[in-house]
Amino acid sequence: MLSSLQQPTKFPVHGSDFLLQRRRFAAGRSLVLPSFAAAEDRRHSIVCVSKPLFVSKAGSFSGTERDVIKCKAYEADRSEPIRESVGTTAAERSEEARKIKIGIYFATWWGLNVVFNIYNKKVLNAYPFPWLTSTLSLAAGSLIMLISWALRIVEAPKTDLDFWKTLFPVAIAHTIGHVAATVSMSKVAVSFTHIIKSGEPAFSVLVSRFLLGDTFPPTVYWSLVPIIGGCGLAALTELNFNMIGFMGAMISNLAFVFRNIFSKKGMKGNSLSGMNYYACLSIMSLLIVTPFAIAVEGPQMWTTGFKEALAQIGPQLGWWMAAQSVFYHLYNQVSYMSLDEISPLTFSIGNTMKRISVIVSSIIIFQTPVQPVNALGAAIAVLGTFLYSQAKQ
Repeated sequence: MLSSLQQPTKFPVHGSDFLLQRRRFAAGRSLVLPSFAAAEDRRHSIVCVSKPLFVSKAGSFSGTERDVIKCKAYEADRSEPIRESVGTTAAERSEEARKIKIGIYFATWWGLNVVFNIYNKKVLNAYPFPWLTSTLSLAAGSLIMLISWALRIVEAPKTDLDFWKTLFPVAIAHTIGHVAATVSMSKVAVSFTHIIKSGEPAFSVLVSRFLLGDTFPPTVYWSLVPIIGGCGLAALTELNFNMIGFMGAMISNLAFVFRNIFSKKGMKGNSLSGMNYYACLSIMSLLIVTPFAIAVEGPQMWTTGFKEALAQIGPQLGWWMAAQSVFYHLYNQVSYMSLDEISPLTFSIGNTMKRISVIVSSIIIFQTPVQPVNALGAAIAVLGTFLYSQAKQ
C-alpha cells in the first residue's frame, strides 16, 4: 500500500529528514514523522500511515523549491530497492513498439503471400505460361522500385561493380527457384507445391553438410525425419500428382538453398537495406530470365494463348496478371524488410506459419480435395519444419 505525505511550504520537508528517520528505524525504533509547531498548521498537513514507511521518491509539484513537496513512501514489509522508472518505461515502450512493428510485418507478409498465390494460380489455370508469368512478376517489382528511386520515395542504393558481381550467383539461384516454383504451381495444386517446399530445410542441411562441410547437432538431423516423411506421405497420397509439378517444387527448394548461401556471403559488409537488396536482386533476375522465357515459350505462343484465355475469362484476366505480379514483389519485399528487424530463427518460424496459411487458404478457396492421410503428411512436414527451426537455434 502506498502512502503519501503532503505539507505546505511553511514547513519544507527534505529527503535528508526522512533518510535520518529511516536510519533510526533501522536501529530498532519506529519511524517518526517530523513534528509540526502549531496545531493550526497541522490541519494543513495530511498524514496517512498504517505501517512503517520508507521513502521511495520525493518530488515537487512545481518548479520552485518552496512549493509543496510530495513524498512517496512504501510499506516496510513490502519494501523494494529504489529504482529510477523513467528510463525503464521508455525502454519498455520502445520494445512494445518494436513488437507491434514486427507483428505488422508478419501479418502483411502472410496476407500478401496468400493473395499472390491465389492470383498466381488463377492466372496459371487460365494462361499456362509459367516462364512469362515469372518474368512479369520480376518486371513489376523492378519497375516499382525504379519509379520509387526516381521519385525519391525510397533512397537509391549506392552500389559498385563488385556488388553486382557478388549478386550475380544469388540472382541465378533466385531465378531458377522462382521459375521452378511457378512451373510446379502450373501443374499441381498450390497446397501440394507448398507442402513439398516445406522440405527446404532438408536440402539446406544436406548442402551445408556435404558441400560446405558444416556440422549440426543431432537434434537438427532428427528434425529432418518428420520433414522428409511428411513430404513423402503427402506426395504418395496426392490425388492429382504430377511429376513435373513435384520436380519443380524440389528444384525450387534446392535453388533457394543456394540463394540463401550466396546471399549470406554477399550481404557481409553490405549496408544495403532489405528493400533495396531485393530490388537489385529482382532487376538482375529479370535480365537473366527474359531471354530464356523468350526461347522456351516465345511471343507467338504468348499471343495465341492470351487470345484464348481472354475469350474464356474476359478482361479480368489482365487484372489477375497485374495483381499476381505486384503482390509477388510486395510479399518478397516485406519478407526482406522483416529480416532487418528479426533474427533468422524468428524468420524461419514466420516462414513456417506462412506456409500453413497458404496451404489452408488455397485448399478452401480452390476447394482442393484432400484425403485424411494427405493432410496428415502435410501436418507432419510442417511440424518438422518448425522443429528444425527450433533445433537449429
